Amino acid sequence: MEVVTTKPFKSSSNISEIVSKFAKVCKFRSIGVFPTETNCPLVEESSIVTDEAECDGVKVHPQPNESKSKSNVCGDAEIGILFNTVSALKSAYVKLQEAHIPYNSKMIEAADELIMVELEALFKIKRAYKEKQFKKTKLDSSRFALLQAKIEVQERLLEELKSKVKAKNSEVLPLVEELKELNVGNAKLAEKIKQKSMERKRATFLNIRGFQKAFEATSKSIHDFGKPLISLMKASGWDLDLAAKSIEGEAVFSKRSHKKYAFEAYIARRMFSGMSLKKCDVDYVMRFDDPIDALVDDPDSDFAKFCGQKYLLVVHPMMEASFFGNLDHRTFVLSGKHPRTPFYQIFARMAKWVWVLQSIAGSLDPKAKAFTVNRGSKLSVVYMESVEEDKESEVVSMEPHLNQRVEFMVMPGFKIGETLVKSRVYVSKTTESSNVKC
Repeated sequence: MEVVTTKPFKSSSNISEIVSKFAKVCKFRSIGVFPTETNCPLVEESSIVTDEAECDGVKVHPQPNESKSKSNVCGDAEIGILFNTVSALKSAYVKLQEAHIPYNSKMIEAADELIMVELEALFKIKRAYKEKQFKKTKLDSSRFALLQAKIEVQERLLEELKSKVKAKNSEVLPLVEELKELNVGNAKLAEKIKQKSMERKRATFLNIRGFQKAFEATSKSIHDFGKPLISLMKASGWDLDLAAKSIEGEAVFSKRSHKKYAFEAYIARRMFSGMSLKKCDVDYVMRFDDPIDALVDDPDSDFAKFCGQKYLLVVHPMMEASFFGNLDHRTFVLSGKHPRTPFYQIFARMAKWVWVLQSIAGSLDPKAKAFTVNRGSKLSVVYMESVEEDKESEVVSMEPHLNQRVEFMVMPGFKIGETLVKSRVYVSKTTESSNVKC
């Protein structure tokens, strides 16, 4: 048990006074001079030898018949203090035992400190009793023997409690070490579980179905980035019709709302520009729910470089300046950093899925290819699917007497082994010849 420095026991002087009074009571019990009032102090030795004494100005005469009972009451009170101290010590020891199961270091320290305080109080009573009582008084032999026997019993009890505390502490130390080892083991197991979870998560993508899910997530992330981009263009006073025409000048839209696909096509062309389908380490990126965390954690990773390059390619300086009134995003990216803003966060999520998509394709088939569809190509249910929100085009495309032509491609298709993942296109009725480029 670690020795704890206890605070000074404030009531030591009071205990000395009580023990001193107790000694005088025991010494002069045969004289029988005690006050009849509770507020009268114990009579000093010099006043006992006289025939009468004064207490608060009232004369008190000796009363031999009551002396013995009064002496016993006072002596029992002092012994009661001693027993109360021992009881408090026992209670503190019980608290110490309770603090071990379950193990609570703070409760153990508090109980240990309480035991030391009670031990100090007990030792002060013992010293005061020996120094003041036994030296200045001659107790009745039978009473002295009784008190001595009780003190010896309490001393033996004290030694027993001390040995038990020492034994408990010796039991606690190995348990503490065992607990530390268990915590280390738990931390290792938690890390293994996390790694296994990541492996399972990655394994779900390393198949054709997984690639299709990644393709859908990539397409959705491009759509999700296109929405705030269009909203910022509206808020900045851009002419959306003119902007859509600058992207797909010859496209014919069946609905004005379909012009959003022109912006999505622009984003996809920029994101997939120069893309090589090669195996990359995507485990690190997939470990983070928010791709910004991955960028901040390792700003020099291949994904971070890819994300920065694509942002500079997709978001033109003029566009960013009109959106935010400054080029802070661009400045951050050029310095190798990544701003934690809502706009860039949506962009980073899109970049993450494009990065994952190309990596899965390279992992499944080193010879995997992406294919594009040119404007005017005939809609093929094998190679293409329409991006129109209503499914009317799919119904129409199944009718042989109606020809649907591609206005522009929104998402490229992929050929992985013998599997084709359809490209996503915007279609309309035309008479131009088909032209599919693989």
